[in-house]
Amino acid sequence: MPAVNVAVGFLPKRKLRFHLPIRKPETLKLFVKKAFGVTFPDTKVCPGHSTPWQAFCDAYFCVSSMVIWKGSRGLSGKSFTLATLGLTEAITLKCDVNILGGSGLQSQRVHDYQVRHWLFPRAPRHLLASDPLTMKTRLVYGNTIQALLASQNSVRGPHVQRLRLDEIDEMQLDIFDASMGQTMELNDVTAQTVASSTYHNPDGTMAEVLKRADEKGWPIYEWCYRETVQPHGWLKESEIERKKNETTSVQWQVEYELGEPSHESRAIMMEAVDAMFDARLGEFAGVPGEYIEIERPDPDGVYVHGADWAKDVDWTIIVTLRVDVRPYRVVAFLRIGRRPWPVMIRALDDRIERFGGEACHDATGLGNVVNDYLKHDAEPVVMTGRDRDDLFTAYIAAIERGEIEAPKIRYMEGEHRYCKVDDLYGSGHPPDTIVGGAMAYRAIKRKRVRVL
Repeated sequence: MPAVNVAVGFLPKRKLRFHLPIRKPETLKLFVKKAFGVTFPDTKVCPGHSTPWQAFCDAYFCVSSMVIWKGSRGLSGKSFTLATLGLTEAITLKCDVNILGGSGLQSQRVHDYQVRHWLFPRAPRHLLASDPLTMKTRLVYGNTIQALLASQNSVRGPHVQRLRLDEIDEMQLDIFDASMGQTMELNDVTAQTVASSTYHNPDGTMAEVLKRADEKGWPIYEWCYRETVQPHGWLKESEIERKKNETTSVQWQVEYELGEPSHESRAIMMEAVDAMFDARLGEFAGVPGEYIEIERPDPDGVYVHGADWAKDVDWTIIVTLRVDVRPYRVVAFLRIGRRPWPVMIRALDDRIERFGGEACHDATGLGNVVNDYLKHDAEPVVMTGRDRDDLFTAYIAAIERGEIEAPKIRYMEGEHRYCKVDDLYGSGHPPDTIVGGAMAYRAIKRKRVRVL
């Protein structure tokens, strides 16, 4: 959700009458509805699952000092629930609350949900002592709600009673561990921590936290989109179908159906790889130095390019897609070894000159090295965190929807066929041809690209 650009302090301050402390779940439910217009889904659908309301309520009343929330990505409302929880606690318990996301952007998303709550007509804005648009909000009680950056300096701050961690699978484990020292009981408010996330990385922070939960007996509240779908929830069926169509089969099973991520899982369905690489478009080995071009540039054609650079022992891969046809078609491919930077970068410049169009390249860890040499405009893409996940997910989903075809380039096909989930979303190394293809697919989104 984008930041809310409204000066909350200029809105009318209407007093909401309520009695503190809140001691009963039904009173808590009434407060959240009256103050923010929010009612959380409370219908269990899947065996062994919880509900957003049960997770919210048990965290507020501190049924356990440490709990884990595990939910579907984007469809379970984890961040919204966490934001509402932290705001409710600050107002009704008069305690300090810290929000820490797996990245600074994720912390901002949770904070933005809280800002939206302050805009509700009956929100208790008379309790604000500072502008809630800032990342640190003060209440008239003297307590604060603060959205933290995911850094060691940020998480080693003052003690708070309530710590709300969001998308911990995107958080470095040392940041998570450092944050565990934040909570402390103060002013008769019990210390409590919620660690919330989708679980998609078999070697990530969420995997380690789930292991600790088993060892230490921390409760795990798990729910998926079936607990949030209408009529008992807020989610539309059409949104589920849209999201399913946009994600890869493996990602849907892991991140939305809450399946267990596996090192051995293939990242792309075999049937989709078979369909993508069509021998009728030509058969090639894809050996180093072999420039493959299956059709000459069409003056009326629209082309995009993606480059992955050989940094150590990897390969430089340059992929060109024609995108004014359906399915999109790989029309040119080059694989070369590690060369001096001017030589490798000239290969991308030459491709853009020949076909025209937009380009993206992998700028991870390179700084301005490539841009200093490039003659043509190309978007530098740094593959980290959610941006990296989204880059690969969009490309693989397009392949599995049958949107991309290519000649049967054996090297490229092999990398696509045997790529593992861990290579893209875990600790493995993403295959060079997949990075190159994903960069080309990303270039479609640039302003000047017109596709069918």
